[in-house]
Amino acid sequence: MGKKEIRQLRKLKKLGKNLRLAAEWKKPWQSLISTILSARTRDNKTIAVSNVLYKRYGSVRKLSKARKSDVAKIIRPINFYKGKTKRIIACAKMLIKEHNGKVPKDFDELVKLPGVGRKTANVFLAHQGKGRIGVDTHVKYISNKLGWTKSHKQEKVEEDLKKRFPRKYWRKLNYILVRFGQSYRGKKEKDSLLSNIKKLK
Repeated sequence: MGKKEIRQLRKLKKLGKNLRLAAEWKKPWQSLISTILSARTRDNKTIAVSNVLYKRYGSVRKLSKARKSDVAKIIRPINFYKGKTKRIIACAKMLIKEHNGKVPKDFDELVKLPGVGRKTANVFLAHQGKGRIGVDTHVKYISNKLGWTKSHKQEKVEEDLKKRFPRKYWRKLNYILVRFGQSYRGKKEKDSLLSNIKKLK
């Protein structure tokens, strides 16, 4: 665990804009559903769609009873909306049936839910204050550019990051790296900044 990586992380945080991320909802079920929706979709678009969705369906129980066609119409602006429609309704149904409408805070229970994989579970848990690292495309890209890992495999990247950072930083990694990644859409500008950050000692 090196001080260099922590300095680099602080620089990334400073350069990232104060963007709201998809997981940042007060109600845990909304945080989980929006994280599912955010896959391969920019967070600002996910949040706009989620606002409409939660205005229509104000509880996980209401979402569990929603018609697929109605949900699909709302979330159509995001990528892969047809598959996500099925998954979020199925997820809501399972939350009602298996967990009395509450989102479990256990990783193994979370990944049993429809639409919830390793990344989604970790991002959700990190937002709930747990020491988990959510590895998405931003985290993989930036971690590779800075030499924190040489892998592109989700679990290996997660493992490498855990070795480089003290536990207290784990839950912060995803949102710092995602905010930085989403702040700079141009690859050239982003790579130039990362190149300078990599030189920090």
